Amino acid sequence: MSLAVVIHAPRDLRLEEIEVPALGRKGVEVRIGAGGICGSDLHYYQDGGFGTVRIKEPMVLGHEIAGTVTAVGELVEKVAPGDKVAVNPSRPCNACRYCLQGLPRHCLNMLFYGSAMRFPHVQGGFRQLLVAEERQCVKVPPELPLEKAAFGEPLAVCLHAVNRAGPLLGKKVMITGAGPIGMLTLLAARSAGAAEIVITDVADAPLSLAKRIGADEAVNVATQGETLKRFHADKGYFDVMFEASGNPAALRQGIECVRPAAVVVLIGIGGEASLMLNVLVAKEVDLRGTFRFDKEFDWAVDAIAHGRIDPSPLLTDVMPVRDAVKAFEHAADRSKAMKVQLSFE
Repeated sequence: MSLAVVIHAPRDLRLEEIEVPALGRKGVEVRIGAGGICGSDLHYYQDGGFGTVRIKEPMVLGHEIAGTVTAVGELVEKVAPGDKVAVNPSRPCNACRYCLQGLPRHCLNMLFYGSAMRFPHVQGGFRQLLVAEERQCVKVPPELPLEKAAFGEPLAVCLHAVNRAGPLLGKKVMITGAGPIGMLTLLAARSAGAAEIVITDVADAPLSLAKRIGADEAVNVATQGETLKRFHADKGYFDVMFEASGNPAALRQGIECVRPAAVVVLIGIGGEASLMLNVLVAKEVDLRGTFRFDKEFDWAVDAIAHGRIDPSPLLTDVMPVRDAVKAFEHAADRSKAMKVQLSFE
């Protein structure tokens, strides 16, 4: 049996013992050490889901996970017991039309940990023992803390967003939303060669952190929104915008600040939004969606493992799994928390 964090309904989060699946010839058993609480986990906890995606049965949460291999099936070759691994929560079928077109993130039969998008739901990784497939386990150096390795998934999301934007070398970049995804996008954009990065939010605490990790300017649009008007001159200023807040107002505000032929990448928008289509048309703005990741997971883990991107300043607290409810409440408080992780040790 394995202790797991299970959501039953809004605000109904329970610690429960669940069965450990059979290992199988190609399976990898991982003792999870660290698991990051994501925005989607918080949506399940606070609201029972997001948009049309709702919890219909008890579901183990969590998809930002890393741990230590405890057992492997006889056909496993790339990892061995004792190895530390970051676990990719995506398990595409590799057989549907999108997988065969090189778009596995759009797999028609995707099994993504801790997701209620399909029914039965895909059980997540917030559990002491997980059995994954070999392809999901990316080995990391033994000296790398599992807390860092668990940032592989959210960083992969941001690397994919940066990939969707195209080359950033020498570009002026705007990021709306200074939550964990906005912050990791900042780090990814800087790593990709962005020359100038301005980030916006409605809270001072994350903006202060954004300055410390490399933003050239951090603007509180709730109290300093007027300062953005200088970016409206001559049809706009920024070459690329990443929308990571999920707030339609931030998207509209940002579109006013980008130059003609700019690229706007939507990371956070998940619902409906009214747009100034005349501005998009007149400026010939390229509006692009971004969804999860593919090969970027391996890139993210490698970047963290070799120190090219350091997510550790974003880690607010690591709390024991026994305090999962307290950890979720803490993670929801943006004035105090950026990224909260659960420890399963």
